[in-house]
Amino acid sequence: MGECGAPGDVNSNVLVARSTGDAQLDKAVWQWLSWDKNQKTKEQIESLLQNGKHKELRDRLCCRLTFGTAGLRSAMGAGFCYINDLTVIQSTQGIYKYLERCFSDFKQRGFVVGYDTRGQVTSNCSSKKLAKLTAAVLLAKDVPVYFFSTYVPTPFVPYAVQQLKAVAGVMITASHNRKEDNGYKVYWENGAQITSPHDKEIIKCIEECVEPWNGSWNENLVDTSPLRQDPLKKICDCYMEDLKKICYHRELNVQTNLKFVHTSFHGVGHDYVQLAFKAFGFQPPIPVPEQKDPDPDFSTVKCPNPEEGESVLELSLRLAEKENAKVVVATDPDADRLAVAEQLENGCWKVFSGNELAALFGWWMFSRWKENCSEDADVKNVYMLATTVSSKILRAIALKEGFHFEETLPGFKWIGSRVKDLLDNGKEVLFAFEESIGFMCGTSVLDKDGVSAAVVVAEMATYLESKNLTLAQKLIEIYETYGYHISKTSYFLCYDPPTIKRIFEKLRNFDDPQSYPKFCGIYNILHVRDITTGYDSSQPNKKSVLPVSKSSQMITFTFQNGCVATLRTSGTEPKIKYYAEMCALPEQSDRSVLEEELQKLIEALIENFLEPDKNGLIWRSA
Repeated sequence: MGECGAPGDVNSNVLVARSTGDAQLDKAVWQWLSWDKNQKTKEQIESLLQNGKHKELRDRLCCRLTFGTAGLRSAMGAGFCYINDLTVIQSTQGIYKYLERCFSDFKQRGFVVGYDTRGQVTSNCSSKKLAKLTAAVLLAKDVPVYFFSTYVPTPFVPYAVQQLKAVAGVMITASHNRKEDNGYKVYWENGAQITSPHDKEIIKCIEECVEPWNGSWNENLVDTSPLRQDPLKKICDCYMEDLKKICYHRELNVQTNLKFVHTSFHGVGHDYVQLAFKAFGFQPPIPVPEQKDPDPDFSTVKCPNPEEGESVLELSLRLAEKENAKVVVATDPDADRLAVAEQLENGCWKVFSGNELAALFGWWMFSRWKENCSEDADVKNVYMLATTVSSKILRAIALKEGFHFEETLPGFKWIGSRVKDLLDNGKEVLFAFEESIGFMCGTSVLDKDGVSAAVVVAEMATYLESKNLTLAQKLIEIYETYGYHISKTSYFLCYDPPTIKRIFEKLRNFDDPQSYPKFCGIYNILHVRDITTGYDSSQPNKKSVLPVSKSSQMITFTFQNGCVATLRTSGTEPKIKYYAEMCALPEQSDRSVLEEELQKLIEALIENFLEPDKNGLIWRSA
């Protein structure tokens, strides 16, 4: 969209009386007011102009959306760097242009569009409306569109892209972000989120065709065009049938007395999790009534992210106690992530971290494979994957059991693409995860999937109960077998990009120019890997094995005491995240000693490397 909004002819009759005194900004304002047909967002820009709010106008109009770890994501509202009707139309026009170049059969194979239940009255903006405009751009260009007639979980879009052999798909969602946000997630023909170079090429194409085409604003095309099909029933039926491939104990599921509570966090998950439990032979989970139905205000939680733990799971846990349900499963608003809590013998609840759940899933998926594989199956053909900031527990299990473990850059887009490569080369992938409660069980969907993960957890808990074990007890067994992996992940908020840059640049020039720290407080650093620059001190050629990712900050420190810690910026929110893990050998079984060591190291990391007071960082609220 150019330096300020977008290239293109500017009508010479921009009213001098409304000029900002900045030619670039005037051009961007004119473009917005000429192109935007949404009265609410148009009025937002007009109001800023009339009130002389030139700085805010520049902030809104003079930068553009870019692809992060989860596609385009921003607040809803007026401006070229926000999610709104106009930026979604522009993005889809760019995608059309790029796909037309990449696929000669684009107009035969078509495109998938799904959406969640977000919305913002003040901008007359909703996921469904944005999805209709996405479809309109393509239908107006004679592209067949598979447009879901109602809201769906995010994993349904990549699943549909593969099932329907479409060239690509878009899901309108901001997942677990705050209620003000929305997003635009793009999937390629392989069913994985787009990675480089597609993202950069699409941005170029968006910049080449920013003015809305004839027909792009016609959201009614989804109701009138013969090229629009509703894939809901077919995809839902096929998905539930495919889910049965990872159901191993249907008879136990049918008979169990275990009860489960499910919360869908005011999002899309309720109906689909109910169907998934039915597919596995379970009684339906008990829904949290206040959170069962979609609500774009997420009115019962301070933030709609189940990763925040017990504080946001309050209603689920109280209902579970009342119903005598021992396990709670929580899907985030677009149902691609899963949180799990289990009631312990003392009546307290254990909310599992993403890394702890991955240990359980890893053990479960491998042990089920082992029990059910054919005699000539080769364990060396089996793979599990995780992002590099996630626990190394799968690596420990893989080393002992003989299968392969691989790491990718953060973001499920990297996992999905790598899994597809492995499958195309005849490999078998059982499980993949990222620590932020994103899990992929099996390979029907090449993205994280909270619906399948929820029902797999239910089956795992049912099986363990038949052996007189809980999930928490099994987790300890896994750690005692493969070595304790104690991890802690948290974040600081920082709304000032120059501060974030300064923090990371200091780490790259710590004691001397172009010199990384050798100590963090009293802790000796063995190796440093900087994904932003491509440096890795552990490699003979000092180059990182993982691809360079210049668009985000990420540095990993390996300490002499066995701890691995990573500092990185979030791809979707104004956060500096830290991830730290103590990886112990099986014989180091004193958990409290490991936890104490990890805590001290994290404190040193924060004090020496992040310096929150000096840098004005906001601590994550408890």
